Amino acid sequence: MSVNFESSSTFAREMDVKDMLASYRNLFLHPEVDGKRWIYFCGNSLGLQPKQTRFYLESILHSWSAMGVEGFKYGQPAWMTYQQKLSQLLAPIVGAYPDEVTVMNSLTINLHLLLQTFYHPSDQRTVIIMEAGSFPSDRYAVTSMLKSRGLDESYLVELRPREGEHTLRTDDILDAIQHHAHHLQMVLLSGVQYYTGQLFDIPAITKATHQAGAVSGWDLAHAAGNIPLHLHDWGVDFAVWCHYKYLNGGPGAVGGAFVHQDHFKHQLLERLSGWWGNAVQNRFAMLPDFEPEYGADGWHVSTPNMLGLAAVEAGLAITHVAGMETIRAKSLQLTAYLEYLLQQPLFSGKLEILTPVDPQQRGAQLSVYFKHQAPKLQEQLKDAGFITDYRSPGVIRISPVPLYNSFEDVFQFYELLKTILV
Repeated sequence: MSVNFESSSTFAREMDVKDMLASYRNLFLHPEVDGKRWIYFCGNSLGLQPKQTRFYLESILHSWSAMGVEGFKYGQPAWMTYQQKLSQLLAPIVGAYPDEVTVMNSLTINLHLLLQTFYHPSDQRTVIIMEAGSFPSDRYAVTSMLKSRGLDESYLVELRPREGEHTLRTDDILDAIQHHAHHLQMVLLSGVQYYTGQLFDIPAITKATHQAGAVSGWDLAHAAGNIPLHLHDWGVDFAVWCHYKYLNGGPGAVGGAFVHQDHFKHQLLERLSGWWGNAVQNRFAMLPDFEPEYGADGWHVSTPNMLGLAAVEAGLAITHVAGMETIRAKSLQLTAYLEYLLQQPLFSGKLEILTPVDPQQRGAQLSVYFKHQAPKLQEQLKDAGFITDYRSPGVIRISPVPLYNSFEDVFQFYELLKTILV
């Protein structure tokens, strides 16, 4: 829906009155200093705490105190099957079947586990394509995997934006895939690039990757809970993400993983095995041979952190009910309103938006390069009660999250920025 934006508090309040997600704002605890609530634009780094998180945690603590080890069978919820309950909530958020997703470990651990399964270089196919400037942990995982296979970084192809541009063009990604097709084993990209906020064309890139005979893997840390995903229909081979950003699972929350159903028939897929990934009916039989559980749960290694799963459930439950299409609809308007205000003539020459102009190529984040004293500006924003995120050199990431940010929040940010920059 097209909106004629206005730089006025009246307009912002009118938009908030029409907001279908306005009531969700009250489901979260908003940070306060000296009784004044901060305006929080940092959900792309760490989401706010749902008010119900304490309740979910206390349910596990109660089962533990009342039942001890019997909580695995009789807890509320039963710990033995807790991950399956979360998969039911998570599946529609990422566009998957419940048996294709699981909640386990943390993002980079899951990436290591799935690289172990899906990166198998041959005499001909050895190359991995990534974007230059990917989140460092992804690069660390990939280079360590190359070393474990007896290869060096010459087998890693890193894509860079064109001279004078900040983001990768989809056509350039597709051209690179075609150029390396005969030697390509895997394409591993971010769904949403953490620094620039660029949303990659996941279905088009996945299709081109498969046409080249390679594996399609995705880091969805900044995409899960931010944009609607259709991982099964798009044919993505595997994906990993965290739950502490847009899914509000808490600092260092347990991570998530997706494996496409097409791979489940290959029960002999190489994996780093552990007892919790063993078939449920055999898990406590203590048999010497590993038989993986069907689906993504077969990639589990160790006993899950039940308290961690409880915190994740609190966040997933909110997103599940709100629905990704509704979240995305508000996000498009909220981010566009921020963009409109930052493009006012009074800011001319003082800032540059690095995130793509096309709304279909971004999520709930604008990465803004401030040409002078961005670290000082970050502190000034914080002193005035606005939490944003700084990345060197000179970039402040601003993320108005649909579940708990308002149009009035965005307008107040604009008003403050005027007093500092103009």
